[in-house]
Amino acid sequence: MPDHQFVLTLSCPDRPGIVSAVSTFLAHNGQNILDAQQFNDVETGHFFMRVVFNAADVNVDLPALQTGFGAIAERFKMDWQMRDQETRRRVMLMVSQSDHCLVDILYRWRTGDLEMIPTAIVSNHPRETYKDLDFGDIPFHYMPITKETKREQELAIWDLVQSTQTDLVVLARYMQILSDEMTKKLSGRCINIHHSFLPGFKGARPYHQAHARGVKLIGATGHYVTSDLDEGPIIDQDVERISHRDTPEDLVRKGRDIERRVLARAVRYHLEDRVILNGKKTVVFVN
Repeated sequence: MPDHQFVLTLSCPDRPGIVSAVSTFLAHNGQNILDAQQFNDVETGHFFMRVVFNAADVNVDLPALQTGFGAIAERFKMDWQMRDQETRRRVMLMVSQSDHCLVDILYRWRTGDLEMIPTAIVSNHPRETYKDLDFGDIPFHYMPITKETKREQELAIWDLVQSTQTDLVVLARYMQILSDEMTKKLSGRCINIHHSFLPGFKGARPYHQAHARGVKLIGATGHYVTSDLDEGPIIDQDVERISHRDTPEDLVRKGRDIERRVLARAVRYHLEDRVILNGKKTVVFVN
């Protein structure tokens, strides 16, 4: 049996016969289902599904499969995507001064944990800020920004996204707020990492604010970027318990670790087609 794998993701209004239609179509076209996950959101009446499959005996013509599945998708009013898993997504990384998330993503990419093609590293700080980091052949773009040049800078970033055929933008601790115009252009394909606490602390020195309030948990949230600052659909979260013995510096150190692993998981879930938008939420089919 061929090892070449494909993935189908879909969402649609829930009704009887969806699973049967999908599985029957794949079987009739010589495909073998390797993994299937589904979820029915009873609150919204929407159905979500992720199917991994390959050819039962011969290689598949993906465009022909996509064309054939179009009739089923139209019948059930599906938002759907069928993709070759060997086609790696093209990812742009944006960063400011803190480089811990950037370093972690690059490491995971080099070791094969994140299967992607880095298209560019974009920063509002010069290359010298990362003089100890090896970016290899990944192009680095210094794009400074001020209040007066924000629109010009974002237009340059968007031009770069288009010229590099970037599929996903990752804000790896990029400490600038994207405009509403930019977030709309990147809807569903821009992931941010945010320090999240109970209660939440906004603004500068959040870990110091948390320490001053004596919090017992610190955490981070990986989410899609929307015009509502830090309120986009959540992909992944994690927390760590702390105590009165922890200093603000301890919280910063532990916070960096949480941010790294949460962002890496969020990016991996997106790259592996495990995330489906569900209004202001997400459905995440983890393995």
